[in-house]
Amino acid sequence: MKKLLLLFASAFLLWACSKDFEPAAPAQADWLERTEGFQNKYDMEQIVVLSRHNIRTPLVGKGSVLSRLTNPSYQWFQWQDPASNLTAKGVRLESRMGDFFREWLTNEDFINRYETDPGSYRFYANAKQRCQLTARTFADALFPGANPEVEMKVKFDTMDPVFNPQITKLPTGFEAKAQKEISAIMGDLNEGAAAQFAMIEKVIGINHAPAFPDTMSFSQFPSSIGFKVNAEPFMTGGLKMACTVSDALVLQYYEEPDARKAAFGHELKDVDWVDIALVKERYGDALFTAPSVAVNVAHPLLQTMLSELQESKRCFSFLCGHDSNIGSVLAALDTEPYDLPQTIEKKTPIGAKVVIEKFKDKDGAEYADIWIVYASTSQIRRESSLSYSNPPVAVRLRLNGLSENADGLYALADVEKRFSDAIAAYDSL
Repeated sequence: MKKLLLLFASAFLLWACSKDFEPAAPAQADWLERTEGFQNKYDMEQIVVLSRHNIRTPLVGKGSVLSRLTNPSYQWFQWQDPASNLTAKGVRLESRMGDFFREWLTNEDFINRYETDPGSYRFYANAKQRCQLTARTFADALFPGANPEVEMKVKFDTMDPVFNPQITKLPTGFEAKAQKEISAIMGDLNEGAAAQFAMIEKVIGINHAPAFPDTMSFSQFPSSIGFKVNAEPFMTGGLKMACTVSDALVLQYYEEPDARKAAFGHELKDVDWVDIALVKERYGDALFTAPSVAVNVAHPLLQTMLSELQESKRCFSFLCGHDSNIGSVLAALDTEPYDLPQTIEKKTPIGAKVVIEKFKDKDGAEYADIWIVYASTSQIRRESSLSYSNPPVAVRLRLNGLSENADGLYALADVEKRFSDAIAAYDSL
C-alpha cells in the first residue's frame, strides 16, 4: 500500500499549498495514518463506489424562474445541452477521474485481478442521462477499449427506484416524527440561510429583476417540507427558490472560465462561493438527511450496496446516482459530520464518490475503510488531469459508534451490520 500512502501524502501537500482555499480545519493528517507496514498486513479485496454524476446543466431551462429573479442585464451561461444533462466538460472531468482510478488500482496491483472477468465488476446507474453517461465515461476510462456494460434497469430518462430518493412508506406518525427531526437538525429553514440568501440576491441583482418588488428576498416566503407516498420529499417557499438559483450559479462557476463573469461582474471570494453553494446543500440536507427520512428514501440503495459488499465474486462495483443518494445513504449509516476542504460544495461535491475499500489481513479477518473522493473546485474549473502528482481530494468518513483498529480500519462485520441496521430501520418506521 505504499502507493496509497504516497497518494494521500500528495493530496495533503496539494491541500496545504492550495491558493484557492485556506487550509480548513482538522484532520487531514488522517490521510497519513496508514503505516509503512500496512501493505504487508492487508490485501485489498474489493471496492464499492457510490458516485454522484458529474457536471450537468441546470435543472430548469430558459425562461424559468432564473430569468424572473435575475437582473435582465445579466446573461446566464449559454448551455449547449438540454436542462439536467451531463455537459461535455462533465464528460471530460469524469474521464479524468476514471483515469486516476485506473492509475491507482494498477499501481495497487489490483485491477489485473478483475480486468479480464466481467463478472467481477459491475457498473449500474440511474436511467437519467447524466448518470448513465457519467458511469459510461468512468467505465471506459477504467477499462479503455473494453466497453463494459453499464446497467440501466428502467426506461431511459426515468427514475430507477433504486436511485429514486422517494418516500415508499408513510405510516401513521411518520410525518410528525420527520418534521421534528428536521426542525432539530435545521432549525427554521429560512433563518439558518439568511446570510446566504443575501449573498445570492446581491449576485443576481434581485432588486432589478422582473419579479421585484413582489419578490424582494427569498426570506419573505416561509419554507416548509411535505411528504407523499412514492414521491420525493418536497419543499415550498424561499429555500426552494434560492436552491434553484444556487444550483445554477455553482454550475455556471464550474463551466465559465471567467470567475467575474460567472458572478455577473461581482468580485467574489472563495468564501462567497461556499455561501452560495451552502443554500442548495441546506435544501438537500433538509429534504433527505433527517434519520427517519434517510432510512426511508435510501432503503433500496442501501440494500444494493450491502449486496455488492457481500457478493463474493465482485471486486469492483460502481453505482451512479445523485447528491441526494449520497446524502441519504451517509445519513442512514449515521456518518459523523464532515466538512470537505478545497471545494465550495461541502457535503456532496459534483462528481464525488463514496469509496468503500474492503481488506483482508493475513489471518483472514476482513476490514473496511470509507472515503469520499472528489475533484477540488480548482481542479474542476481548470479541468486538471488527475494523477498521483495531482490527485483528487480524499477524506476519510467515520461512522458514529464504530471502533477502529490501530490502522484506522473498521471490522467489515461492523460496517455490514451498520448497513443491515439501517435497512432494518425501514421496517420499523
